[in-house]
Amino acid sequence: MKHIFIVCSLAISILCSCNKDFLDRQPLDEYSESSLWTSVKDAEAALNGCYRNWEDGQWIFYIDCASDNAFNPYPWEGYSMMGNAVQLTPTNTGYSRWDFRTIQKCNWFLENVDKTPMDEELKKRMKAEARFLRAYKYYLMSQLYGDVPLVNNALTPEEANVVTRNKKEEVVQFLRDELAAIAPDLPESYSGADEGRVTSGAAWALKARLELFNGKYEDCVAACEKIIGKYSLYGSYTDLFRMQNEHNSEIILNVEYIANDVPMYGLGVLVTESQGGWWSVDPTQSLVDSYEMKNGKTIEEPSSGYNPDDPYKNRDPRLEATIIHPGSFYEGAYFDPLNPSSIDYYAVYSYTGYAPRKYTSHLADFSDMWNSGLNIPVIRYAEILLSYAEAKIELYQLDNSVYDAVNQVRQRVGMPVVDQSVYNSQSKMRELVRRERRVELALEGLRWFDIQRWKIGGEVMNGPVYGSRLGMVDPATGKLTLTTERIVSEQRVFDESKNYLWPIPQREIDINKGLLPNNGY
Repeated sequence: MKHIFIVCSLAISILCSCNKDFLDRQPLDEYSESSLWTSVKDAEAALNGCYRNWEDGQWIFYIDCASDNAFNPYPWEGYSMMGNAVQLTPTNTGYSRWDFRTIQKCNWFLENVDKTPMDEELKKRMKAEARFLRAYKYYLMSQLYGDVPLVNNALTPEEANVVTRNKKEEVVQFLRDELAAIAPDLPESYSGADEGRVTSGAAWALKARLELFNGKYEDCVAACEKIIGKYSLYGSYTDLFRMQNEHNSEIILNVEYIANDVPMYGLGVLVTESQGGWWSVDPTQSLVDSYEMKNGKTIEEPSSGYNPDDPYKNRDPRLEATIIHPGSFYEGAYFDPLNPSSIDYYAVYSYTGYAPRKYTSHLADFSDMWNSGLNIPVIRYAEILLSYAEAKIELYQLDNSVYDAVNQVRQRVGMPVVDQSVYNSQSKMRELVRRERRVELALEGLRWFDIQRWKIGGEVMNGPVYGSRLGMVDPATGKLTLTTERIVSEQRVFDESKNYLWPIPQREIDINKGLLPNNGY
């Protein structure tokens, strides 16, 4: 029976290329434990194996379906029950992230790399890379599941079957110390074949996220200050997600892909039926409504100029860059999910009437959307600016640096600077920054974690999931004629007593009776 831990007694299982150029090398395909650690190339091949599947770019945009940002219409894909959390059980976990394979590979690498005759500085850097990848997996699992086994040495199957869960606080402290320790051993950047590897900026950025998520605001600010000024926002919000602009000035950490070798195979799940996709990730009306008007006012403000009968006009440009709505011009035609004769008709699978544009703004970029080399950002500079601002707000430090950080993000897309006559208190700035995080980072895998840490699940995850209003789209102009009726995709239930954590898979508890289930499951 397969267990959560995979024992790496041989290197064959991990010596595979996985990222861009730095891993696009002919793998060595036969090793024994005694012959592996004899050269730098051996160590590089083993480390490259640690990068394989350290994160899943497809999961990053799918996981917004676990939040109020998006809806997944296909239960068999494993994400719809995460949004409607009443369906989550230990035997119905959806797309589980309880997975120690990367951790075990990194532990195995760290226990053996010292056997390799090589430059000590290079070895130190490589160890730091493996420690980062291990830390990332622990960060993710500790946020999703709470207490997790903290194992920093390679285990036999017998040992793995009796591990117990460490308290989340212990895991988080380990990660805080670990990321601070490895950051000085990592370079600020790479060039040529090594571009795409973990940097010192990635270590500080992950630490900043970890600190923010766990309420360590002073430490979040300190980690952000290690990064601020070393990156910059890319000029075009739309184009920063395009393949030709990978590794741009804003990207701190990517999941890297190579078409045909280790491809991003899932872009088609974002794309509408009419364009040959599955349309698996459906933005919600709640997300659409969170975008301000171009004048910086929310749609609820009487003086905003919002017209509910022309609801997408004069909105924050990030709305059009992120979401395809009824009447959007996309791939040579006006998107029409409201016409029963349209292949994109919303009622076929209870679609919301909205589709993602982020990542797939130009389908001509891909010869095959199911086999592309598009990198998926994991951490980018805009997140750091907003994390810095949020942490300072929670510390009651509403100084110019907070407004400047938020304004940089807003002005990049042509939005007005923050109106300090309105947003001049902790509560108002908290409201603003939470809204900015939602719209700036939509479909980038962070919204569920924000709901979790802000404890707003009862407010935003219960009740109907609304989509667009019904009506007609003029196929020649895209002009909307809307009725008062609105799409309702599903009714969600969120239990605040348990749904802020995910259930540990029953198959793991069956193997190891020491893995006690999370409360309520």
